[in-house]
Amino acid sequence: MEQWTEIRRRVLVEGVSRRQVQRETGLHWKTLRKILGHSEPPGYRQQVARVKKKLGPYVERIGQILKEDKALPKKQRHTAKRIWERLREEGCGGGYTVVKDACGSWSRRTGRCSCRSCMSRGRRRRWILGRRW
Repeated sequence: MEQWTEIRRRVLVEGVSRRQVQRETGLHWKTLRKILGHSEPPGYRQQVARVKKKLGPYVERIGQILKEDKALPKKQRHTAKRIWERLREEGCGGGYTVVKDACGSWSRRTGRCSCRSCMSRGRRRRWILGRRW
């Protein structure tokens, strides 16, 4: 972070040329452009969402199962493990963790997931104790 602010100060305030800074620091010109464009390091930015190779065709099916579960009593709703087992019967080659993550992302997009295994620890604890916050 100190190098980041030092380079910005030298180029923008003192007027040292970009080439001079590149020679001294050994930075690539694209890196120098990022430093000058952002006051703080921007961090990792994924340009394109990753393709879900194995789960892609079944994402809509997961959403359908979770929507249908909202009408059922709580004890009869699907867990992520049961959803994974049903998808495996239908021919899905993805693992349990991939299905569990898809259930969790569905709940974050729609607001609430009826699947107990997708809950955070605190929410699950409150759910078990019967508290609603």
